[in-house]
Amino acid sequence: MGNLTAVFIALTGIAVALQAGVLLAMYVTMRKSSERMETLATELKVKAIPTMEVVQLVLTEVHPKLLVIADNLEETTTLMRSQVHRVDATVTDVVDRARLQVIRADELLSRTLDRVEKTSDLVHNTVISPVRQMSGLVQGITAGIEFLLGNRKRRNGGGSEARRPVPQDEMFI
Repeated sequence: MGNLTAVFIALTGIAVALQAGVLLAMYVTMRKSSERMETLATELKVKAIPTMEVVQLVLTEVHPKLLVIADNLEETTTLMRSQVHRVDATVTDVVDRARLQVIRADELLSRTLDRVEKTSDLVHNTVISPVRQMSGLVQGITAGIEFLLGNRKRRNGGGSEARRPVPQDEMFI
């Protein structure tokens, strides 16, 4: 048992020495990393902070102008929206009025064509039909008279003479 205690003590000593070595390596690594971080922080302070100050200064100067631009843009879009609504209402009104005028013109044209057709029928019934009937009656009377006169000429010896036809163009009106 005495040997085992010495072995455990030796193993514990070795473990403690290993832990000390690991801690020493961690310390050295942390120190190098800390130095690097300090160097980076110093560079950042030297380079970035003046740039940040310039950016902040520019933003302080530009911010009011940006606010004015944003306000103007908002006002412009509001005005444009109202103008578009007005134009839309005007165009809608014009289209509605044009549609009504087209309907009125169509109705007027339809009524006019109906009246022309009725007038044409009326002229046909009151003028052309009676004229044709009169023309037919006159042709009949003329043919009867020529027939009677033609028979007299035959009796009187004028049978060799050819009968003159009734000109059709003179009878048509």
